[in-house]
Amino acid sequence: MKRILTILSLFVAFSMQYSCTKSFVEAGFKDMEKYTAYDYLVAHEDTFSSFIQIVNAADLQGTLSAYNPNGADYTLFAPSNDAVAEFIANNSQYSSLNDLLSDKSYVSALARYHVVNMGVKTTGFPYGAFSEATLSDDYLNVNYIIETDTTYFKINNQAPVIQTNIEVSNGYVHVIGVMLTPVTQNSYGWLKSNPGYSILLSAIEATGIDKIIDVDMKSEDQELSPFTVLVEADSVYKKRNINSFEDLVKLISPDRTDYTNITNPLYSFVGYHILTQSLYLNDFTSQTEATNYGTFADLPIRIDGTGLDILINKGKEIFDTIAVNGDTTIVDYVGINYDASNVVTQSGAIHFVDQILKPQVPSRAFVSFSFWDEPTKDMIDYEIKGGTYLIDDPKTIKNVTWSGPELYYVKSFDDSELSYNKDYLKISGDFTITYVLPKIIQGKYNVILRAHAFSSENAVVELSMDGNKLGGLINLQSGGSESNPYVDINVGAVDFKKYDSHTVQIKPLIPGTFIWDLIRFEPI
Repeated sequence: MKRILTILSLFVAFSMQYSCTKSFVEAGFKDMEKYTAYDYLVAHEDTFSSFIQIVNAADLQGTLSAYNPNGADYTLFAPSNDAVAEFIANNSQYSSLNDLLSDKSYVSALARYHVVNMGVKTTGFPYGAFSEATLSDDYLNVNYIIETDTTYFKINNQAPVIQTNIEVSNGYVHVIGVMLTPVTQNSYGWLKSNPGYSILLSAIEATGIDKIIDVDMKSEDQELSPFTVLVEADSVYKKRNINSFEDLVKLISPDRTDYTNITNPLYSFVGYHILTQSLYLNDFTSQTEATNYGTFADLPIRIDGTGLDILINKGKEIFDTIAVNGDTTIVDYVGINYDASNVVTQSGAIHFVDQILKPQVPSRAFVSFSFWDEPTKDMIDYEIKGGTYLIDDPKTIKNVTWSGPELYYVKSFDDSELSYNKDYLKISGDFTITYVLPKIIQGKYNVILRAHAFSSENAVVELSMDGNKLGGLINLQSGGSESNPYVDINVGAVDFKKYDSHTVQIKPLIPGTFIWDLIRFEPI
């Protein structure tokens, strides 16, 4: 299903791109490289006069008339006059366009919510959130809608894209048939305001986890990182004769009522539904191996997006046995409702699962730890913008500590950069650097250090795991090549006795430069 969906979406993107370009030229608006996104709106004032007034009221016309200072262009989702009129008609706060324009704070955020801080054609649309935020510092996501006689893109599951890939001098314009409504709810607020999720919602509230996740992610003093919630609709529970919160308690925690206790099975059940990162469906499908993701419970969740479908906890529980014409299919995984998922909230993504998601002890998996997924706001911002950043505040990078020389985080968008995710940490001299890893499933692993190893200025280092030296000397002055200076070094084997966090420490025996790409654990 997933592969078919991708093929169809690319076909539709190509078709829409061709038809839009053709009709655009026939309209007489040629030489687009001379026109900015704002010029395009003005040239089509009969279609966009209302949105032009919104842009002007937001003082955004200068931005849309200029090049992006980050060098990445802009993507403007431009609502038609009909879309703006519908937005106002369905909004109880504003009775007219003038009412909307008079609310300067809201109209400023509203206009900026329609501009992504990078240029993207439909062929580059993700199956999830755009990698860059909007000018209002929010993230938009793309849904692919397949209906009987048509296939199209829908932004935030709100706004169908009705004309695509209008190339202008400072990016792309896509016309939308419904105005986007800025996301102000977090995941908990979304569940409260949408019917059909009362059973899981009651469990979230009974355990007190609502008080943890009911946060304003844009607050300056907010320390919780964006997260992902996996949700069963009430209908999924009712298929298993779970018709109320009380029924769920009988299934999950029949002998204990201290639901706010982190050792209570109901607390673990709810926490298992919340992943510690904000992940969209394309994040799962981009992995090359089944991956264990951290949760708010004391167990990770195993998600495999490498095949035709995204499979959660494959082989851990049998849900159904389906017999058709003599062929038997065993459903032994939790699946994803693709059409409903990728819901954007202020605190991260929501996805919907088709079975009751019980905590399971996952199998060991290849697991890599890098630095792009550090949960702090500064590191997320660095990863998005790219560049070389001096880490001068220890709070900037949560899981890494160091002593000695200055530490830098480097993120590149250059195709010649061959580090994983095109980012790394760099430190030079006589240093000590320590990385506290997230929890890893118990068992035996080979430890693979990936680092730059093609310079006489590089250090010779040793690596310790949980205070114990692992392997011998690691000479980073050679091993790589001019075509690829990064090498995977098998440092040695470890045998973790329990699901726990671990600490890696690296020190030089011969001081020099250390460019650290990642550390990987491969099951033995």
